[in-house]
Amino acid sequence: MREKDIVEKHLEDYNDVFADIINVLLFHGRRLIKENDLENSSTLSMYKADDNELHETERDVSKFWKNANVKIALCGFENQTTVDKDMPIRVIGYDGQSCRSQLLKQDDTVPSARYPVITLVLYFGLKHWDKPKTLHGCFDIPKDLLPYVSDYKINIFEIAYLTNEQVAMFTSDFKIVADYFVQMRKNKDYIPSNEEIQHVDAILKMMAVLTGDNRFTDAQQHAKGGNKTMCEVLDKVENRGIEKGLALGEERLAGLINKLLADGRTEEIALATSNQQARNKFYKEYGITC
Repeated sequence: MREKDIVEKHLEDYNDVFADIINVLLFHGRRLIKENDLENSSTLSMYKADDNELHETERDVSKFWKNANVKIALCGFENQTTVDKDMPIRVIGYDGQSCRSQLLKQDDTVPSARYPVITLVLYFGLKHWDKPKTLHGCFDIPKDLLPYVSDYKINIFEIAYLTNEQVAMFTSDFKIVADYFVQMRKNKDYIPSNEEIQHVDAILKMMAVLTGDNRFTDAQQHAKGGNKTMCEVLDKVENRGIEKGLALGEERLAGLINKLLADGRTEEIALATSNQQARNKFYKEYGITC
């Protein structure tokens, strides 16, 4: 498994985050699933393809929703940063394998042993999902066959297109993730909030992978020691950048002054230190780069 895939899943694998995502996206903010109701499940499934070889598929994250020892449902997440025209085929594969596994474990003495399977596709793109959301949409089906081809709808949630009210319903760190993508879609800019982060390392790694924004990568080095807010974490990164820039600017100016002194151009030192335009001219003359 690629490191990118592992990082994307880390935050969602926390029970508080997993439950929060389902409670908001499926149940409109009602807290039907509690952290303690969740149990990890295997994300791997095996199948035989046309080549008669054994292959495996792997969900991003999946957990059992349980009431005591009774499994109510198997819930899974699939993360997407780009649109996938074959997503319905992929999802029916995951769900079909999970349903088929119940046939292999059936117990006639326990009538409620079987459970439904639900997959949520979490799409983090800033443009609308414009590819099929149903199995029928993946095929060119002859009109006469259409009534006999079973359809299959997938559950796609476009995170960047959640409403402000929906974002406000989140109580876990996923609220920060959703807020970022909504802001970027609306404003093409991100102003971090003062929401306290519970899983600092996990959210920074996930954001770095999903966004490609180097600030989140750099922030991992400055986010040690207890809970923090995204505003505090990113402020540290930006302040370090300013400090580094100032230090480099001072070093560059000092080099210019040394050059002027060496050439006996002492009268021009005052001009170089007080006038930006003159200073840039001297930098160019002496070949002093950033």
